Amino acid sequence: MSDRFGSLPPLSHSRTGSVLGPRSSLSADISSFTEFLRTHAPEQLPQAQVDRVGAFAGGADGAGDIPHGTTIVAVAYPGGVVLAGDRRATMGNLIATRDVKKVYITDEYSAAGIAGTAGIAIEMVRLFTVELEHYEKIEGVPLTLDGKVSRLASMVRGNLGAALQGLAAIPLLVGYDIDHDDPTERGRIFSFDVAGDRHEELGGYTAIGSGSVFAKSSLKKLYRPDLTADEALAIAVESLYDAADDDSATGGPDLVRKIFPMAAMVSAEGAREVDAADIEAAARAVIERRTAEHEGGAR
Repeated sequence: MSDRFGSLPPLSHSRTGSVLGPRSSLSADISSFTEFLRTHAPEQLPQAQVDRVGAFAGGADGAGDIPHGTTIVAVAYPGGVVLAGDRRATMGNLIATRDVKKVYITDEYSAAGIAGTAGIAIEMVRLFTVELEHYEKIEGVPLTLDGKVSRLASMVRGNLGAALQGLAAIPLLVGYDIDHDDPTERGRIFSFDVAGDRHEELGGYTAIGSGSVFAKSSLKKLYRPDLTADEALAIAVESLYDAADDDSATGGPDLVRKIFPMAAMVSAEGAREVDAADIEAAARAVIERRTAEHEGGAR
């Protein structure tokens, strides 16, 4: 992770095929990489790293001095799902960075977005990605989507102590459920609370983070069950624009620096990051339309 976050130290290795040390062979058949770390290298877990660097020294009062990610949205469409996020991280009333990455591909058929304490949330998603890879290597098959949700919920629950001191880290998970009977409903969205409770969003869309109330209001007006993939991306970008219009912690399209939201799309073809050019085109289309509406209304 970037040092500008005052970030947590990275895991010793990013791949499960690497050893953590001479103790790593003791339980090489444990299918949960998180449990493996908890048993043989607990100091590598995000929670232990937070404790070690003393991030709790300020308690809840000091949480505002740590960068926080803001708004993430998800939109399902027949045969897939779009996940998008703004790029701003804030530190109290200051902008910590304008181009943070908040959307991550976690495996072939899933992606996660993050809101809350940036350092903890990013480390959590990195560990979750390794968790999924490790499970598939040990078991020979990937986790089901419901299994992935359960693993991530457990990680969120493990951060409850930090969350109660103002350092909450909340993910939003989307996935393509290859086991679902109806191909048009395989794009699924899951949100979590700080205690690790999971919620499947059956309405076809949701948002988390500081601008979520504005993003949801926008999506409520724009969403249709029969959206195409391109339309789902377009309304996700538009909802982030609306969130940024009312929430100072959410970053809108930055035409000067050419900073636009990030997005991932998960479908039968797998999970992929949406090309920056496609997101820029969607953002510019929103700006042009809103500008025309404003100028027309001013006459």
